[in-house]
Amino acid sequence: MGPGNDTHISGFLLLGLSNDPELQPPIFGLFLFMYLITVFGNLLIILAVSSDSHLHTPMYFFLANLSFVDICVTSTIIPKMLVNIQTQSKIITYTECISQICFSTLFSGWDNFLLAVMAYDRFVAICHPLHYMVTMKTLLCVLLVMVSWIMSVLNSLLQSLMVLRLSFCSEVEIPHFFCELHQMIQLACSDTFLNDIVMYVSAMLLAGGPLAGILYSYSKIISSICRISSVQGKYKAFSTCASHLSVVSLFYFTVLGVYFSSAITQSSHATAVASVMYTVVSPMLNPFIYSLRNRDIKEALMRFFKMEALKGTSVLVVKKCP
Repeated sequence: MGPGNDTHISGFLLLGLSNDPELQPPIFGLFLFMYLITVFGNLLIILAVSSDSHLHTPMYFFLANLSFVDICVTSTIIPKMLVNIQTQSKIITYTECISQICFSTLFSGWDNFLLAVMAYDRFVAICHPLHYMVTMKTLLCVLLVMVSWIMSVLNSLLQSLMVLRLSFCSEVEIPHFFCELHQMIQLACSDTFLNDIVMYVSAMLLAGGPLAGILYSYSKIISSICRISSVQGKYKAFSTCASHLSVVSLFYFTVLGVYFSSAITQSSHATAVASVMYTVVSPMLNPFIYSLRNRDIKEALMRFFKMEALKGTSVLVVKKCP
Protein backbone atom coordinates (compact mmCIF):
# COMPACT_ATOMS: atom_id res chain seq x y z
CA MET A 1 0.00 0.00 0.00
CA GLY A 2 1.13 3.49 -0.78
CA PRO A 3 1.38 6.32 1.72
CA GLY A 4 -1.82 7.92 2.78
CA ASN A 5 -3.88 4.77 2.43
CA ASP A 6 -6.55 4.41 5.05
CA THR A 7 -8.35 1.12 5.46
CA HIS A 8 -10.72 2.69 8.00
CA ILE A 9 -11.68 5.74 5.94
CA SER A 10 -14.74 7.45 7.44
CA GLY A 11 -16.48 8.54 4.26
CA PHE A 12 -16.46 9.69 0.65
CA LEU A 13 -17.65 12.66 -1.41
CA LEU A 14 -20.39 11.99 -3.95
CA LEU A 15 -19.84 14.54 -6.73
CA GLY A 16 -23.29 13.89 -8.22
CA LEU A 17 -24.37 14.81 -11.74
CA SER A 18 -23.24 18.44 -11.66
CA ASN A 19 -21.16 20.81 -9.54
CA ASP A 20 -23.09 23.88 -10.74
CA PRO A 21 -25.05 25.31 -7.75
CA GLU A 22 -27.71 26.72 -10.08
CA LEU A 23 -28.50 23.26 -11.42
CA GLN A 24 -29.02 21.68 -7.99
CA PRO A 25 -32.67 22.83 -7.47
CA PRO A 26 -33.80 21.59 -10.94
CA ILE A 27 -31.96 18.28 -10.41
CA PHE A 28 -33.55 17.91 -6.97
CA GLY A 29 -37.04 18.60 -8.33
CA LEU A 30 -36.61 16.28 -11.32
CA PHE A 31 -35.30 13.34 -9.31
CA LEU A 32 -37.88 13.81 -6.55
CA PHE A 33 -40.62 13.79 -9.19
CA MET A 34 -39.23 10.66 -10.88
CA TYR A 35 -38.80 8.90 -7.53
CA LEU A 36 -42.39 9.61 -6.48
CA ILE A 37 -43.72 8.49 -9.86
CA THR A 38 -41.65 5.30 -9.62
CA VAL A 39 -42.88 4.43 -6.14
CA PHE A 40 -46.51 5.38 -6.83
CA GLY A 41 -46.66 3.63 -10.22
CA ASN A 42 -45.12 0.39 -9.01
CA LEU A 43 -47.26 0.37 -5.87
CA LEU A 44 -50.32 0.61 -8.11
CA ILE A 45 -49.16 -2.47 -10.01
CA ILE A 46 -48.65 -4.39 -6.75
CA LEU A 47 -52.03 -3.19 -5.48
CA ALA A 48 -53.83 -4.24 -8.68
CA VAL A 49 -52.26 -7.71 -8.68
CA SER A 50 -52.83 -8.37 -4.98
CA SER A 51 -56.42 -7.07 -4.85
CA ASP A 52 -57.85 -8.70 -7.98
CA SER A 53 -58.30 -12.46 -8.11
CA HIS A 54 -58.31 -12.33 -11.93
CA LEU A 55 -54.65 -11.35 -11.78
CA HIS A 56 -53.55 -14.19 -9.50
CA THR A 57 -51.64 -15.83 -12.35
CA PRO A 58 -47.92 -16.57 -12.79
CA MET A 59 -47.36 -13.65 -15.17
CA TYR A 60 -48.79 -11.07 -12.76
CA PHE A 61 -47.12 -12.70 -9.77
CA PHE A 62 -43.76 -12.12 -11.42
CA LEU A 63 -44.82 -8.60 -12.44
CA ALA A 64 -45.68 -7.71 -8.82
CA ASN A 65 -42.25 -8.93 -7.73
CA LEU A 66 -40.61 -6.89 -10.49
CA SER A 67 -42.47 -3.78 -9.32
CA PHE A 68 -41.32 -4.38 -5.75
CA VAL A 69 -37.70 -4.71 -6.91
CA ASP A 70 -37.97 -1.51 -8.98
CA ILE A 71 -39.09 0.40 -5.87
CA CYS A 72 -36.18 -1.05 -3.92
CA VAL A 73 -33.60 -0.14 -6.60
CA THR A 74 -34.53 3.53 -6.65
CA SER A 75 -35.04 3.69 -2.86
CA THR A 76 -31.48 2.47 -2.38
CA ILE A 77 -30.05 5.35 -4.42
CA ILE A 78 -32.31 8.38 -4.84
CA PRO A 79 -33.19 9.35 -1.21
CA LYS A 80 -29.52 9.79 -0.25
CA MET A 81 -28.93 11.84 -3.38
CA LEU A 82 -31.91 14.10 -2.57
CA VAL A 83 -30.77 14.54 1.04
CA ASN A 84 -27.28 15.55 -0.09
CA ILE A 85 -28.67 18.11 -2.54
CA GLN A 86 -31.08 19.52 0.04
CA THR A 87 -28.42 19.81 2.76
CA GLN A 88 -25.78 20.98 0.25
CA SER A 89 -23.52 18.17 1.41
CA LYS A 90 -21.69 15.62 -0.71
CA ILE A 91 -20.64 13.36 2.14
CA ILE A 92 -21.59 9.71 2.31
CA THR A 93 -20.19 7.59 5.13
CA TYR A 94 -18.19 4.44 4.51
CA THR A 95 -21.00 2.31 5.96
CA GLU A 96 -23.64 4.01 3.81
CA CYS A 97 -21.48 3.54 0.72
CA ILE A 98 -20.95 -0.17 1.32
CA SER A 99 -24.69 -0.52 2.01
CA GLN A 100 -25.50 1.17 -1.30
CA ILE A 101 -23.17 -1.18 -3.15
CA CYS A 102 -24.70 -4.19 -1.40
CA PHE A 103 -28.35 -3.31 -1.98
CA SER A 104 -27.99 -1.79 -5.45
CA THR A 105 -26.12 -4.90 -6.61
CA LEU A 106 -28.71 -7.12 -4.92
CA PHE A 107 -31.81 -5.50 -6.43
CA SER A 108 -30.27 -4.90 -9.87
CA GLY A 109 -29.30 -8.57 -10.01
CA TRP A 110 -32.74 -9.67 -8.83
CA ASP A 111 -34.32 -7.42 -11.48
CA ASN A 112 -32.20 -9.14 -14.10
CA PHE A 113 -33.18 -12.63 -12.94
CA LEU A 114 -36.88 -11.75 -12.79
CA LEU A 115 -36.83 -10.55 -16.40
CA ALA A 116 -35.41 -13.95 -17.38
CA VAL A 117 -38.07 -15.76 -15.32
CA MET A 118 -40.80 -13.70 -16.97
CA ALA A 119 -39.37 -14.56 -20.40
CA TYR A 120 -39.58 -18.25 -19.48
CA ASP A 121 -43.18 -17.74 -18.40
CA ARG A 122 -44.04 -16.19 -21.78
CA PHE A 123 -42.17 -19.00 -23.56
CA VAL A 124 -44.31 -21.65 -21.84
CA ALA A 125 -47.52 -19.66 -22.40
CA ILE A 126 -46.98 -19.20 -26.15
CA CYS A 127 -44.97 -22.27 -27.16
CA HIS A 128 -46.73 -24.80 -24.88
CA PRO A 129 -50.13 -23.23 -24.08
CA LEU A 130 -51.85 -26.55 -23.31
CA HIS A 131 -49.28 -27.37 -20.64
CA TYR A 132 -49.06 -23.86 -19.19
CA MET A 133 -51.17 -24.34 -16.05
CA VAL A 134 -49.55 -27.71 -15.36
CA THR A 135 -46.01 -26.38 -15.80
CA MET A 136 -46.32 -22.98 -14.12
CA LYS A 137 -47.67 -24.19 -10.79
CA THR A 138 -47.63 -21.93 -7.74
CA LEU A 139 -44.79 -23.90 -6.17
CA LEU A 140 -42.60 -23.51 -9.26
CA CYS A 141 -43.34 -19.75 -9.48
CA VAL A 142 -42.39 -19.21 -5.84
CA LEU A 143 -39.31 -21.40 -6.29
CA LEU A 144 -38.16 -19.38 -9.33
CA VAL A 145 -38.50 -16.11 -7.41
CA MET A 146 -36.70 -17.54 -4.37
CA VAL A 147 -33.82 -18.94 -6.44
CA SER A 148 -33.49 -15.54 -8.15
CA TRP A 149 -33.42 -13.87 -4.74
CA ILE A 150 -30.82 -16.28 -3.31
CA MET A 151 -28.53 -15.95 -6.34
CA SER A 152 -28.75 -12.16 -6.13
CA VAL A 153 -28.05 -12.15 -2.38
CA LEU A 154 -25.01 -14.38 -2.76
CA ASN A 155 -23.60 -12.22 -5.55
CA SER A 156 -24.28 -9.04 -3.56
CA LEU A 157 -22.56 -10.40 -0.45
CA LEU A 158 -19.57 -11.57 -2.49
CA GLN A 159 -19.14 -8.20 -4.21
CA SER A 160 -19.57 -6.29 -0.93
CA LEU A 161 -17.03 -8.46 0.89
CA MET A 162 -14.59 -7.97 -1.98
CA VAL A 163 -14.95 -4.19 -1.63
CA LEU A 164 -14.44 -4.39 2.14
CA ARG A 165 -10.97 -5.86 1.61
CA LEU A 166 -9.88 -2.78 -0.38
CA SER A 167 -8.07 0.23 1.03
CA PHE A 168 -8.96 3.77 -0.01
CA CYS A 169 -6.95 6.98 0.04
CA SER A 170 -8.17 9.79 2.27
CA GLU A 171 -10.74 12.29 0.92
CA VAL A 172 -11.85 10.03 -1.92
CA GLU A 173 -14.16 11.72 -4.43
CA ILE A 174 -16.69 9.52 -6.25
CA PRO A 175 -17.61 10.99 -9.68
CA HIS A 176 -21.10 9.55 -9.47
CA PHE A 177 -24.46 10.15 -7.76
CA PHE A 178 -24.25 6.88 -5.79
CA CYS A 179 -21.63 4.34 -4.73
CA GLU A 180 -21.44 2.20 -7.84
CA LEU A 181 -19.40 -1.00 -7.66
CA HIS A 182 -17.16 -0.39 -10.67
CA GLN A 183 -16.42 3.20 -9.62
CA MET A 184 -15.48 2.11 -6.11
CA ILE A 185 -13.05 -0.52 -7.37
CA GLN A 186 -11.39 2.03 -9.64
CA LEU A 187 -10.88 4.44 -6.74
CA ALA A 188 -9.17 1.93 -4.45
CA CYS A 189 -5.50 2.42 -3.55
CA SER A 190 -4.81 -1.28 -3.02
CA ASP A 191 -4.53 -3.99 -5.66
CA THR A 192 -7.90 -4.53 -7.37
CA PHE A 193 -6.97 -7.40 -9.71
CA LEU A 194 -9.00 -9.99 -7.76
CA ASN A 195 -11.95 -7.61 -7.48
CA ASP A 196 -11.93 -7.03 -11.23
CA ILE A 197 -11.84 -10.75 -11.92
CA VAL A 198 -14.74 -11.46 -9.55
CA MET A 199 -16.78 -8.55 -10.90
CA TYR A 200 -16.37 -9.49 -14.57
CA VAL A 201 -16.88 -13.22 -14.01
CA SER A 202 -20.05 -12.49 -12.01
CA ALA A 203 -21.28 -10.17 -14.73
CA MET A 204 -20.71 -12.82 -17.40
CA LEU A 205 -22.47 -15.55 -15.41
CA LEU A 206 -25.23 -13.68 -13.60
CA ALA A 207 -26.02 -11.14 -16.32
CA GLY A 208 -25.02 -13.09 -19.41
CA GLY A 209 -26.86 -16.22 -18.26
CA PRO A 210 -30.30 -14.58 -17.86
CA LEU A 211 -29.78 -12.59 -21.08
CA ALA A 212 -29.00 -15.80 -22.96
CA GLY A 213 -32.15 -17.35 -21.48
CA ILE A 214 -34.22 -14.35 -22.57
CA LEU A 215 -32.82 -14.46 -26.11
CA TYR A 216 -33.43 -18.21 -26.36
CA SER A 217 -37.00 -17.87 -25.05
CA TYR A 218 -37.86 -15.11 -27.51
CA SER A 219 -36.27 -16.96 -30.43
CA LYS A 220 -38.66 -19.84 -29.69
CA ILE A 221 -41.57 -17.42 -29.14
CA ILE A 222 -40.99 -15.68 -32.48
CA SER A 223 -40.67 -19.04 -34.21
CA SER A 224 -44.00 -20.17 -32.71
CA ILE A 225 -45.73 -16.91 -33.64
CA CYS A 226 -44.51 -17.19 -37.24
CA ARG A 227 -46.15 -20.61 -37.51
CA ILE A 228 -49.57 -19.19 -36.58
CA SER A 229 -51.66 -18.94 -39.76
CA SER A 230 -54.03 -16.06 -38.94
CA VAL A 231 -52.91 -12.46 -38.56
CA GLN A 232 -55.24 -12.01 -35.61
CA GLY A 233 -53.73 -15.02 -33.88
CA LYS A 234 -50.22 -13.69 -34.43
CA TYR A 235 -51.19 -10.29 -33.00
CA LYS A 236 -52.86 -11.85 -29.96
CA ALA A 237 -49.83 -14.06 -29.24
CA PHE A 238 -47.38 -11.18 -29.64
CA SER A 239 -49.45 -8.81 -27.51
CA THR A 240 -49.10 -11.16 -24.51
CA CYS A 241 -45.34 -10.60 -24.43
CA ALA A 242 -45.04 -7.09 -25.96
CA SER A 243 -44.92 -5.33 -22.58
CA HIS A 244 -42.26 -7.66 -21.21
CA LEU A 245 -40.20 -7.34 -24.39
CA SER A 246 -40.38 -3.53 -24.07
CA VAL A 247 -39.18 -3.67 -20.45
CA VAL A 248 -36.37 -6.09 -21.32
CA SER A 249 -35.22 -3.88 -24.19
CA LEU A 250 -35.30 -0.77 -22.01
CA PHE A 251 -33.34 -2.44 -19.19
CA TYR A 252 -30.61 -4.06 -21.29
CA PHE A 253 -30.14 -1.20 -23.74
CA THR A 254 -29.67 1.26 -20.88
CA VAL A 255 -27.27 -1.05 -19.02
CA LEU A 256 -25.26 -1.68 -22.19
CA GLY A 257 -25.32 2.06 -22.88
CA VAL A 258 -23.66 2.70 -19.53
CA TYR A 259 -20.82 0.28 -20.19
CA PHE A 260 -20.31 1.36 -23.80
CA SER A 261 -20.25 5.03 -22.80
CA SER A 262 -17.68 4.34 -20.09
CA ALA A 263 -15.56 2.26 -22.48
CA ILE A 264 -15.68 4.77 -25.36
CA THR A 265 -15.55 8.14 -23.61
CA GLN A 266 -13.63 7.14 -20.45
CA SER A 267 -15.68 9.91 -18.79
CA SER A 268 -17.00 9.30 -15.29
CA HIS A 269 -19.57 12.06 -15.73
CA ALA A 270 -20.93 10.46 -18.90
CA THR A 271 -21.17 7.12 -17.10
CA ALA A 272 -23.05 8.72 -14.20
CA VAL A 273 -25.55 10.36 -16.55
CA ALA A 274 -26.03 7.08 -18.45
CA SER A 275 -26.56 5.24 -15.15
CA VAL A 276 -29.63 7.38 -14.52
CA MET A 277 -31.35 5.45 -17.31
CA TYR A 278 -31.30 2.00 -15.69
CA THR A 279 -31.42 3.09 -12.03
CA VAL A 280 -34.16 5.74 -12.31
CA VAL A 281 -35.78 6.02 -15.74
CA SER A 282 -36.29 2.30 -16.39
CA PRO A 283 -38.03 1.57 -13.03
CA MET A 284 -40.17 4.68 -13.55
CA LEU A 285 -41.32 3.67 -17.04
CA ASN A 286 -42.04 0.00 -16.29
CA PRO A 287 -45.47 0.63 -14.67
CA PHE A 288 -46.51 2.82 -17.61
CA ILE A 289 -45.43 0.16 -20.11
CA TYR A 290 -47.43 -2.55 -18.34
CA SER A 291 -50.48 -0.48 -17.44
CA LEU A 292 -50.89 1.37 -20.74
CA ARG A 293 -50.53 -1.79 -22.81
CA ASN A 294 -52.41 -4.09 -20.45
CA ARG A 295 -56.19 -4.03 -20.26
CA ASP A 296 -56.26 -6.43 -17.27
CA ILE A 297 -54.19 -4.06 -15.11
CA LYS A 298 -56.32 -1.05 -16.01
CA GLU A 299 -59.57 -2.92 -15.35
CA ALA A 300 -58.25 -4.25 -12.02
CA LEU A 301 -57.32 -0.72 -10.89
CA MET A 302 -60.71 0.63 -11.97
CA ARG A 303 -62.50 -2.10 -10.01
CA PHE A 304 -60.34 -1.43 -6.95
CA PHE A 305 -60.98 2.31 -6.92
CA LYS A 306 -64.70 1.79 -7.55
CA MET A 307 -64.88 -0.59 -4.57
CA GLU A 308 -62.99 1.91 -2.39
CA ALA A 309 -65.35 4.68 -3.50
CA LEU A 310 -68.37 2.51 -2.66
CA LYS A 311 -66.90 1.67 0.75
CA GLY A 312 -66.33 5.35 1.41
CA THR A 313 -69.92 6.16 0.42
CA SER A 314 -71.26 3.35 2.63
CA VAL A 315 -69.32 4.67 5.62
CA LEU A 316 -70.72 8.16 5.11
CA VAL A 317 -74.27 6.81 4.86
CA VAL A 318 -73.85 4.77 8.06
CA LYS A 319 -72.51 7.80 9.92
CA LYS A 320 -75.50 9.90 8.83
CA CYS A 321 -77.98 7.29 10.03
CA PRO A 322 -79.30 7.97 13.58
